[in-house]
Amino acid sequence: MKRLTFDTPGEIIIVCRAVRSVAPQTSSFFAPFLRVHSSFILSWKSVFSQLLRGEQIVTPVAPAKKSGKFDSKKFLSTIDGGRKIVAFKKRQKIFVQGDSSDAVFYVQTGKIRLTVVSKSGKEATIGIFNEGDFFGEGCLTGQPLRMSSAAAMTDCSVMRIEKKSMIEVLHREHEFSDLFVAYLLTRNIRYEEDLVDQLFNSSEKRLARMLLLLASFGKEGVPDTVIPQISQETLAEMVGTTRSRVSFFMNRFRKLGFVDYGESGGLQVHSSLLSVVLHD
Repeated sequence: MKRLTFDTPGEIIIVCRAVRSVAPQTSSFFAPFLRVHSSFILSWKSVFSQLLRGEQIVTPVAPAKKSGKFDSKKFLSTIDGGRKIVAFKKRQKIFVQGDSSDAVFYVQTGKIRLTVVSKSGKEATIGIFNEGDFFGEGCLTGQPLRMSSAAAMTDCSVMRIEKKSMIEVLHREHEFSDLFVAYLLTRNIRYEEDLVDQLFNSSEKRLARMLLLLASFGKEGVPDTVIPQISQETLAEMVGTTRSRVSFFMNRFRKLGFVDYGESGGLQVHSSLLSVVLHD
């Protein structure tokens, strides 16, 4: 040991210039200067003995703080890498059938209508999405192009999540993947119920059920009793019947007090409409 000096309180500077003469086999192991905190090594003699044994001297580092618990609601309401919030006006297109399928969407507010157009040009409504719903998830299965079109039925706020970001969070955050899978399973059950409804129930019951679904009856929280303006042609497509039959049943529902037409063109649905669905 050639020299021992102090740099700052609590530190020791060890200048190793004669290591070769003391322990030639370890000379290549050490740097010419070594800084050791006294909080870790209290005696320079113990430091020297460690050097002779060929042990490394390290400064302890405080462990990194663990990140907080993942918050799905925060993730779906804040802008970050791969996520952005987009506002759409009523009737504005979100994506069109044939567009590149590169993102998943989450409805923050408003209602979204999903439609598909056949080769002959006939359009059919295949879904209505409300607040808290995901759509456009076909990109996660390798779907290169959109198989349907999405448009705003009302003024909407939609979270757009890029495909890469969505896949990353699904793999990384179990809480979010559980939420997403639960949503897909719930929607799959809804599709099965739609099929049973189509096969076994009358067009009147199918229309009543569709109106209740559009008003969000059966979901958690307070239902939206007012449905944005929707044409009878669209209702006929969704129910699987003719416009004339829809017109007949809508007039009947209004006379019985099950629905009312608002001044703004919206349709108010009352819970009493459930009696039509439940009646055998």
